[in-house]
Amino acid sequence: MIEIDGKAAPAPQPAEVPWHRAVVRGFRNRCPHCGEGRVFGRFLKVREACEACGTELHHHRADDLPPYLVIFIVGHLVGIGILESEMRIEDIPLWFELTFWPLLTLAMALGLLQPVKGAVVGLQYGLGMHGFAAIRRSRAGTGPSGETRDGARDGRDDGQRGHAPDLRSA
Repeated sequence: MIEIDGKAAPAPQPAEVPWHRAVVRGFRNRCPHCGEGRVFGRFLKVREACEACGTELHHHRADDLPPYLVIFIVGHLVGIGILESEMRIEDIPLWFELTFWPLLTLAMALGLLQPVKGAVVGLQYGLGMHGFAAIRRSRAGTGPSGETRDGARDGRDDGQRGHAPDLRSA
């Protein structure tokens, strides 16, 4: 610990993480804040907090979006594969197609589900959605004008957050 004039200096706060870096970290099953700890405790169960930096991860709301994205990606890739194989390869045995394509679909879906869910958690952290805004606000501190920086980049102070916009001035 560093001491200045007999007082302990506060620990330096890490810089704000850009949303795209948080998404990549989440895709790699790493903490969106520090990039060291793991996001998942089990296959799709997000940890309560990062084991390395202590960032709370339980705020996420990545419930339905990851399966939709996986279905979209896998459906397009497998669909293109089926069409191309039917057009380019003649006399493909039916038993091969009925075993290969479903197995490939299952393997791709299971292989992509965890990285896509981690990326969605990282996106929510990077954009300060749900409870992640309070975490980013506490790490960001206050700006030069005295307003609290919360990572939302909407120009509003925390005192204005949660109130309906004033439409009379528009």
